[in-house]
Amino acid sequence: MAKLEALISDIFCEAGMQRDSIRTRFALELPGFFRPEKKWDLVVIAENQLIAAMELKSQAGPSFGNNFNNRTEEAIGSATDIWTAYREGRMGAREGFRPLLGYFFLLEDCKKVHRPVSNKDTHFPTDPVFKGASYCMRYELLCKRLVLERLYDVSCLTLSTNARPTSVRHPSPDLSFELFAAAIKSQVAKWIALRRASKTTLL
Repeated sequence: MAKLEALISDIFCEAGMQRDSIRTRFALELPGFFRPEKKWDLVVIAENQLIAAMELKSQAGPSFGNNFNNRTEEAIGSATDIWTAYREGRMGAREGFRPLLGYFFLLEDCKKVHRPVSNKDTHFPTDPVFKGASYCMRYELLCKRLVLERLYDVSCLTLSTNARPTSVRHPSPDLSFELFAAAIKSQVAKWIALRRASKTTLL
Protein backbone atom coordinates (compact mmCIF):
# COMPACT_ATOMS: atom_id res chain seq x y z
CA MET A 1 0.00 0.00 0.00
CA ALA A 2 3.05 2.27 -0.05
CA LYS A 3 2.22 3.66 -3.50
CA LEU A 4 -1.31 4.43 -2.36
CA GLU A 5 0.02 6.24 0.71
CA ALA A 6 2.29 8.31 -1.54
CA LEU A 7 -0.57 9.10 -3.94
CA ILE A 8 -2.90 10.26 -1.17
CA SER A 9 -0.09 12.27 0.43
CA ASP A 10 0.50 14.00 -2.90
CA ILE A 11 -3.19 14.92 -3.13
CA PHE A 12 -3.03 16.54 0.30
CA CYS A 13 0.11 18.44 -0.67
CA GLU A 14 -1.25 19.60 -4.02
CA ALA A 15 -4.34 20.87 -2.20
CA GLY A 16 -2.18 23.00 0.10
CA MET A 17 -1.01 20.93 3.09
CA GLN A 18 2.63 20.97 4.12
CA ARG A 19 4.42 17.66 3.54
CA ASP A 20 5.64 17.47 7.13
CA SER A 21 2.06 17.52 8.41
CA ILE A 22 1.35 14.14 6.76
CA ARG A 23 2.31 10.92 8.54
CA THR A 24 2.37 7.55 6.76
CA ARG A 25 5.12 5.47 8.34
CA PHE A 26 5.49 6.64 11.94
CA ALA A 27 3.73 8.79 14.53
CA LEU A 28 0.38 7.37 13.41
CA GLU A 29 -1.16 6.81 16.84
CA LEU A 30 -4.29 8.74 17.74
CA PRO A 31 -6.01 8.57 21.13
CA GLY A 32 -9.13 6.47 21.53
CA PHE A 33 -12.00 6.38 23.99
CA PHE A 34 -12.43 2.64 24.46
CA ARG A 35 -8.66 2.01 24.22
CA PRO A 36 -5.60 4.18 24.85
CA GLU A 37 -4.71 4.71 21.19
CA LYS A 38 -5.07 3.30 17.67
CA LYS A 39 -2.51 3.33 14.87
CA TRP A 40 -4.04 4.70 11.66
CA ASP A 41 -2.62 4.26 8.17
CA LEU A 42 -2.36 7.94 7.25
CA VAL A 43 -2.72 10.91 9.59
CA VAL A 44 -2.64 14.65 8.84
CA ILE A 45 -2.02 17.03 11.73
CA ALA A 46 -1.32 20.77 11.59
CA GLU A 47 -1.06 23.31 14.40
CA ASN A 48 -2.14 20.71 16.95
CA GLN A 49 -5.33 20.05 14.97
CA LEU A 50 -6.32 16.72 13.46
CA ILE A 51 -7.07 17.42 9.79
CA ALA A 52 -7.63 13.86 8.58
CA ALA A 53 -7.22 10.20 9.49
CA MET A 54 -7.34 7.42 6.92
CA GLU A 55 -7.77 3.67 6.99
CA LEU A 56 -6.16 2.02 3.93
CA LYS A 57 -7.06 -1.66 3.82
CA SER A 58 -6.77 -4.51 1.32
CA GLN A 59 -8.04 -8.04 0.87
CA ALA A 60 -6.87 -10.86 -1.38
CA GLY A 61 -8.02 -14.48 -1.51
CA PRO A 62 -8.67 -17.10 -0.60
CA SER A 63 -10.34 -16.45 2.80
CA PHE A 64 -12.75 -13.67 1.88
CA GLY A 65 -15.48 -14.76 4.30
CA ASN A 66 -13.68 -14.56 7.63
CA ASN A 67 -11.72 -11.51 6.57
CA PHE A 68 -14.86 -9.63 5.54
CA ASN A 69 -16.31 -9.97 9.04
CA ASN A 70 -12.99 -8.95 10.60
CA ARG A 71 -12.64 -5.90 8.35
CA THR A 72 -16.23 -4.87 9.05
CA GLU A 73 -15.81 -5.06 12.82
CA GLU A 74 -12.48 -3.24 12.61
CA ALA A 75 -13.87 -0.39 10.47
CA ILE A 76 -16.91 0.18 12.66
CA GLY A 77 -14.95 -0.09 15.90
CA SER A 78 -12.17 2.27 14.81
CA ALA A 79 -14.59 4.95 13.67
CA THR A 80 -16.73 4.73 16.81
CA ASP A 81 -13.61 4.91 18.98
CA ILE A 82 -12.05 7.95 17.30
CA TRP A 83 -15.26 9.97 17.05
CA THR A 84 -15.99 9.41 20.72
CA ALA A 85 -12.45 10.45 21.62
CA TYR A 86 -12.83 13.50 19.38
CA ARG A 87 -16.09 14.41 21.12
CA GLU A 88 -14.21 14.27 24.42
CA GLY A 89 -11.70 16.82 23.14
CA ARG A 90 -8.70 14.54 22.67
CA MET A 91 -7.60 15.87 19.28
CA GLY A 92 -7.56 19.64 19.13
CA ALA A 93 -11.10 20.52 18.16
CA ARG A 94 -11.41 24.01 16.69
CA GLU A 95 -14.89 25.49 16.54
CA GLY A 96 -16.48 24.91 13.16
CA PHE A 97 -13.87 22.38 12.00
CA ARG A 98 -14.36 18.62 11.84
CA PRO A 99 -11.57 16.21 10.83
CA LEU A 100 -11.99 14.09 7.72
CA LEU A 101 -12.24 10.36 8.31
CA GLY A 102 -11.59 8.27 5.20
CA TYR A 103 -11.86 4.56 4.46
CA PHE A 104 -10.13 3.12 1.39
CA PHE A 105 -10.48 -0.56 0.51
CA LEU A 106 -8.54 -2.43 -2.17
CA LEU A 107 -10.12 -5.77 -3.10
CA GLU A 108 -8.62 -8.44 -5.33
CA ASP A 109 -10.64 -8.64 -8.55
CA CYS A 110 -11.11 -12.37 -9.12
CA LYS A 111 -13.96 -14.79 -9.86
CA LYS A 112 -14.49 -15.71 -6.21
CA VAL A 113 -15.36 -12.17 -5.09
CA HIS A 114 -18.15 -11.98 -7.70
CA ARG A 115 -19.87 -15.28 -6.88
CA PRO A 116 -23.13 -15.23 -4.85
CA VAL A 117 -22.62 -16.06 -1.17
CA SER A 118 -25.25 -17.79 0.96
CA ASN A 119 -26.44 -16.54 4.36
CA LYS A 120 -27.57 -18.37 7.48
CA ASP A 121 -30.91 -17.10 8.80
CA THR A 122 -30.55 -19.09 12.01
CA HIS A 123 -32.91 -17.08 14.22
CA PHE A 124 -33.92 -13.98 12.28
CA PRO A 125 -33.93 -13.05 8.59
CA THR A 126 -30.85 -11.42 7.11
CA ASP A 127 -31.15 -7.95 5.61
CA PRO A 128 -32.52 -8.63 2.08
CA VAL A 129 -29.72 -6.64 0.43
CA PHE A 130 -27.27 -9.33 1.54
CA LYS A 131 -29.28 -12.20 0.05
CA GLY A 132 -26.98 -13.85 -2.47
CA ALA A 133 -24.66 -10.85 -2.46
CA SER A 134 -21.09 -11.55 -3.53
CA TYR A 135 -18.12 -10.49 -1.42
CA CYS A 136 -17.63 -7.57 -3.80
CA MET A 137 -21.21 -6.46 -3.19
CA ARG A 138 -20.80 -6.94 0.56
CA TYR A 139 -17.77 -4.66 0.58
CA GLU A 140 -19.66 -2.15 -1.54
CA LEU A 141 -22.54 -2.16 0.93
CA LEU A 142 -20.10 -1.85 3.82
CA CYS A 143 -18.35 1.17 2.32
CA LYS A 144 -21.59 2.91 1.41
CA ARG A 145 -23.17 2.31 4.81
CA LEU A 146 -20.07 3.49 6.66
CA VAL A 147 -20.59 6.85 4.96
CA LEU A 148 -24.38 6.76 5.21
CA GLU A 149 -24.16 6.32 8.98
CA ARG A 150 -21.48 9.02 9.17
CA LEU A 151 -18.89 6.70 10.64
CA TYR A 152 -16.59 7.83 7.83
CA ASP A 153 -16.86 10.97 5.73
CA VAL A 154 -15.72 9.36 2.50
CA SER A 155 -14.99 5.85 1.27
CA CYS A 156 -13.46 4.29 -1.82
CA LEU A 157 -13.75 0.70 -3.03
CA THR A 158 -11.17 -0.28 -5.64
CA LEU A 159 -10.92 -3.62 -7.43
CA SER A 160 -7.54 -4.70 -8.75
CA THR A 161 -6.35 -7.87 -10.47
CA ASN A 162 -3.12 -9.67 -9.62
CA ALA A 163 -2.34 -10.19 -13.31
CA ARG A 164 0.09 -8.05 -15.25
CA PRO A 165 -0.74 -5.57 -16.54
CA THR A 166 -2.97 -4.88 -13.54
CA SER A 167 -6.56 -3.88 -14.17
CA VAL A 168 -8.07 -1.37 -11.73
CA ARG A 169 -11.72 -0.35 -11.54
CA HIS A 170 -14.37 1.01 -9.18
CA PRO A 171 -17.64 -0.97 -9.03
CA SER A 172 -19.68 1.99 -7.78
CA PRO A 173 -19.47 5.67 -8.83
CA ASP A 174 -20.32 6.60 -5.24
CA LEU A 175 -17.08 4.95 -4.10
CA SER A 176 -14.71 6.19 -6.81
CA PHE A 177 -11.21 7.47 -6.19
CA GLU A 178 -12.20 10.74 -7.85
CA LEU A 179 -14.75 11.41 -5.08
CA PHE A 180 -12.21 10.28 -2.47
CA ALA A 181 -9.67 12.78 -3.80
CA ALA A 182 -12.31 15.51 -4.04
CA ALA A 183 -13.16 15.04 -0.35
CA ILE A 184 -9.48 15.45 0.56
CA LYS A 185 -9.18 18.66 -1.48
CA SER A 186 -12.36 20.04 0.07
CA GLN A 187 -11.08 19.29 3.58
CA VAL A 188 -7.78 21.06 2.95
CA ALA A 189 -9.65 24.05 1.50
CA LYS A 190 -11.77 24.26 4.68
CA TRP A 191 -8.64 24.16 6.83
CA ILE A 192 -6.91 26.89 4.82
CA ALA A 193 -10.04 29.06 4.96
CA LEU A 194 -10.28 28.60 8.74
CA ARG A 195 -6.64 29.61 9.24
CA ARG A 196 -7.06 32.69 7.07
CA ALA A 197 -10.20 33.69 8.96
CA SER A 198 -8.36 33.24 12.28
CA LYS A 199 -5.50 35.47 11.15
CA THR A 200 -7.94 38.12 9.92
CA THR A 201 -9.71 38.07 13.28
CA LEU A 202 -6.41 38.56 15.12
CA LEU A 203 -5.62 41.57 12.96
